[in-house]
Amino acid sequence: MGRWIPGQARNDKNMNGFRFKILHKDKKTNARVGEIWTPHGVMKTPAFVPVGTQASVKSLTPDEMKETGVQIFFVNTYHMYLRPGIEVVEKLGGLHKFMGWDGPIITDSGGFQVFSLGRSDLVKITDNGVEFRSHWDGSKHLFTPERSMEWQWKLGSDIHIAFDDCTAYPVTHQAAKRSLVRTHSWAKRSLASHQKQKGSQALYGSIQGSVYEDLRKESATFISSLDFDGIAIGGVAVGESKKEMADILDWVTPILPEEKPRHLLGVGEIDDIFALVEHGIDTFDCVQPTRLARMGRLLAQNEIDITKKIFAEDKKPIDPECQCYTCTHFSRAYIHHLFHVKELLAYRLATIHNLWFVHRLTHDIREAIGDGTFLALKKKWI
Repeated sequence: MGRWIPGQARNDKNMNGFRFKILHKDKKTNARVGEIWTPHGVMKTPAFVPVGTQASVKSLTPDEMKETGVQIFFVNTYHMYLRPGIEVVEKLGGLHKFMGWDGPIITDSGGFQVFSLGRSDLVKITDNGVEFRSHWDGSKHLFTPERSMEWQWKLGSDIHIAFDDCTAYPVTHQAAKRSLVRTHSWAKRSLASHQKQKGSQALYGSIQGSVYEDLRKESATFISSLDFDGIAIGGVAVGESKKEMADILDWVTPILPEEKPRHLLGVGEIDDIFALVEHGIDTFDCVQPTRLARMGRLLAQNEIDITKKIFAEDKKPIDPECQCYTCTHFSRAYIHHLFHVKELLAYRLATIHNLWFVHRLTHDIREAIGDGTFLALKKKWI
């Protein structure tokens, strides 16, 4: 593979709003290489999107994020709403100025947090929206499609996600159908609210339907018929097996409009990355690489648990082939020591490595699609 120079989405003087362009297609699969243009930069796809729930990718500065190859990352509307508050972020110039990040940002609708609260007494879902109590102080709040859209515009993110109803797993067909009807109603309301705003931010519609083929195809057809800028596929990271995820992509992606970018919500393990790229997914977000880093589990051809005693005197870097800051400056023994004594630097160095690793892999995938060796690269890794 060619030399990789990590960095955020490039700036371009000719940027004008949001658009997507396919640059290369793999001849043997549905994998593709493209560019997504946003008001804050142009990103290459397929692209991994790290999750910065609280407007921060834990332990890293924006400059460190750029150095690991981050082009865009996810911020959570629900958490921004509760703390510090949408109005606070808006008064301080929106998310980009608030957190000192000048690249693209994507925000979710809050729908997944509805799912995560759904098994408690904190939430009540109606056709109008979601009433819930804050998990911080018990105060009452209401999320609706219109409010979710308003708040995402005030946050100033480049890509918004329509408000949806994410079903739990397992779920009956009848319950999944009710949820789907609600998601489609909320999709139309989200789009109507979004289109009243003036600006260049994009809106992705969200496909649901759990593990049921008829519902997934119905949802893909319906969401694709609406005037969304891109398509998000939700409900594939709530307990389903990898085979069920692959089945969902088999059913859904042939229906999706080719000219619109596709985002898979909540998936990002190494074998998953190859599967979803092979299906024609352009971007995907996941907490796993950064969460694993904070647990001392470091990504390599074979994952390393750096907390194990066997690394206490190991002079080698985490990965001898890796050129990240961590691997070019520190030994496994040092990082093992940091975790052993619970030094905060451990989490920072581990996160730098894991993000570099994933972004280097997606870079190699883009190059492999371009030169026709994607399946060979997949065979090397899987």
